[in-house]
Amino acid sequence: QLQASGGGLVQAGGSLRLSCAASGSTFRVYGVGWFRQAPGKEREFVAAITWSSGMKYYAESVKGRFAISKDNPPNTVYLQMNSLKPEDTAVYYCAASRGYGVATHSRQTSYHYWGQGTQVTVSS
Repeated sequence: QLQASGGGLVQAGGSLRLSCAASGSTFRVYGVGWFRQAPGKEREFVAAITWSSGMKYYAESVKGRFAISKDNPPNTVYLQMNSLKPEDTAVYYCAASRGYGVATHSRQTSYHYWGQGTQVTVSS
């Protein structure tokens, strides 16, 4: 199981750190990603980290502002979000993948386990 937490209300320019904690066999996986879905929009890729190599991937919209990291133990992935903008407002989901490539790390279909979302609201 994946448990996302850390969302909340923050002013523009502020920071939040999201956590994705795993239990059971979920984290014998290849990588973990964060996705987000804003009201009325499709869910989109935010960031991913490959568990063994530590390779990180980011969406262009968050590069330089967000940082993904991991701790093992515990089996937790973090998303540090800095310089937040109102357009970052969304429900954020973490997901675990059994395998992806350089070209597929951002696809939702590459992820096999999903946690519940955590709401991030950025006020202007």
